[in-house]
Amino acid sequence: MKQLLSGNEAIALGAQLAGVRYASAYPGTPSTEILENLAKYEGVRAEWAPNEKVALDAAAGACYAGARALASMKHVGLNVASEALFYLAYTGVNGGLVIVSADDPGAWSSQNEQDNRHYARFAKVPCIEPADSQECVDFMATAYDVSEQFDTPVIVRTTTRISHSKSVVNAPEGNGHAPRPLKGFTPDPTKYAMIPAHSRRRHPQVEARTQKIAEWANTASINRIEWGDKKLGIIASSVAYQYAREVFEGYSFLKLGMSYPLPEKLIREFASQVEQLVIVEELDPFYEHEIKALGISCVGKEYFPMTNEFSLAVVRDGARKLGVPQPEPVATPAGIVAPPARPPALCPGCPHRSTFYVLRKLKVRVAGDIGCYSIGVLPPFSAMDTIGCMGASLGVAQGVDAVGANTDKQPWVAVIGDSTFFHAGMPGLANIIYNRGASTVLILDNDITAMTGQQQNPGTGVTLQGAPGQKIDIEAVVRGMGVRDVFVMNAFEEPEVEATIKKALAIKDRPSVVIAKGPCVFLPDYPEKFIDEVDEAKCNGCSLCFRVGCPAIFKGALDAKTQKPKAVIDSLLCVGCDVCLQVCPRDAIFRVGN
Repeated sequence: MKQLLSGNEAIALGAQLAGVRYASAYPGTPSTEILENLAKYEGVRAEWAPNEKVALDAAAGACYAGARALASMKHVGLNVASEALFYLAYTGVNGGLVIVSADDPGAWSSQNEQDNRHYARFAKVPCIEPADSQECVDFMATAYDVSEQFDTPVIVRTTTRISHSKSVVNAPEGNGHAPRPLKGFTPDPTKYAMIPAHSRRRHPQVEARTQKIAEWANTASINRIEWGDKKLGIIASSVAYQYAREVFEGYSFLKLGMSYPLPEKLIREFASQVEQLVIVEELDPFYEHEIKALGISCVGKEYFPMTNEFSLAVVRDGARKLGVPQPEPVATPAGIVAPPARPPALCPGCPHRSTFYVLRKLKVRVAGDIGCYSIGVLPPFSAMDTIGCMGASLGVAQGVDAVGANTDKQPWVAVIGDSTFFHAGMPGLANIIYNRGASTVLILDNDITAMTGQQQNPGTGVTLQGAPGQKIDIEAVVRGMGVRDVFVMNAFEEPEVEATIKKALAIKDRPSVVIAKGPCVFLPDYPEKFIDEVDEAKCNGCSLCFRVGCPAIFKGALDAKTQKPKAVIDSLLCVGCDVCLQVCPRDAIFRVGN
């Protein structure tokens, strides 16, 4: 049966067909949809974990118990899970274990463009890379077979383009699979308990395993030679292979499905029969350095960039530099105007809007974090000074406080979301409390993991597969950790937000926590309100409403006296959160019926 599937949908299907019983993840673009789709299959227990390390530890437990297991994450999530990856490289597996790492060339939704093929080499575990949705299905089966055959976790690396692009998949009717019986757990502390004496004995086995997998890779079907004109030999994988196949049509290809360990004999065979060896790979020169280390001459990054994701245009430009004729770029027809830039913005009705409006108004320094609220760094708020990684805001705030830089003239606060608080914020708060810090922490609780598409988390009380779970109360957690001054405020009431933040900032000798509560606008329980409109006669273009950064508010005609644009509210976008109404000093904004 043919289906049109994204790479993420295909990975979920491939995992289900391979007999996966347990899967865990933390949502993160571009990997989120893997677990969301896998959760729909019967016989699979799929869970959102508080963070990626917890997800991989849980998947490790399932595989130790004899089940095939999966943990998926975006590329930076593997940084969080890396400690688990490294111990798993030594313990090996019982049931098969696959770790999906969805890399993000171009940093479309990430803080960096790291290349996680390096993790495979660093941890000495195999890495497999599919190049389309069909391979996403097929390679999952291969990954589990390799995992169990060689007693190792396996990384399946995708990229944003593979994760989200759709292509045709031939799948079995009904997408069913025969249940795989649990292997059962056989106690063996020398294998599963990595105290120093045991890890020293396991290390030589890891090295021997890598050599065996490299030998297997020489004849494995996931690596293949496609002979053509031998003047050029192209080595490529993943989506770079798709672009290169079109740009270098007619030449010879070695298409790699395994990034690590590389098939040395196959590479030598291919290189010996082509006049020039060209490596086409996104991001780092991973293949290029490995192949040059074998003493094989090749070119690559002289012609293809190390930054941003590839496209046909990028690969064609590299081919031209190599001297391979390419069609000239098509000029934009006269009269066609490029669409204007559309920077990201908080959605109309977002509960975070009033908080960032107030933070800018109070001229507070803000240690930011990863979430929808990262948009607070952009105009019109310009109310965030640092953004690092999940949970970093609390550690940064503590560091500022520890060196005496958190003063009345330049007060600092840490801002973090509810899901991110469960992911990595709790240790940061514990650090502030334990080390006698006095930081103010703002937890923006919108009842969901919003940035990646409204996924559940420990604060929502619902599991990934829709079952009721224990809802964890953030206020109770914070108080239980020892914070005496905890303030809960309505995120939609701007005067309350300002008064509460001022109250928290006034506390100078101990930590304070402010919890801003208000549901994401896309949740079913978002309160129905009236639509806001502007009284043109009262508006004088003071611009305060523009500073709340709502996409529903536009600049209209100029005021005759001030010569500043008056506000106009788009009734199709407005959801009646009333923040603009609350900040308007002239009562020029009013409610109308919904």
